Amino acid sequence: MSRKPKAPSLSLEPAQETAAVAVLKRFLEDRFELELGSFEAQEVLEVFTREVAPLFYNKAIADVQAHLADRFMSIESDLWALEKS
Repeated sequence: MSRKPKAPSLSLEPAQETAAVAVLKRFLEDRFELELGSFEAQEVLEVFTREVAPLFYNKAIADVQAHLADRFMSIESDLWALEKS
């Protein structure tokens, strides 16, 4: 039975989390005239961290894998060109 690897737990440093909560509060107030307290904004951040951030994380990992595969193919090609008969 194969198991799907568990997604990494994504978290911010306390200062980053505080800054993110402030950004959310400011954005929601400026854009939607919705004033949230710190606890509500923290909950919104937790939803994004749990539900949305892993999508970006996985996309970044896939992009890096593709980039590295291209680079390794290029290096392999360069090494074949250096090989002597």
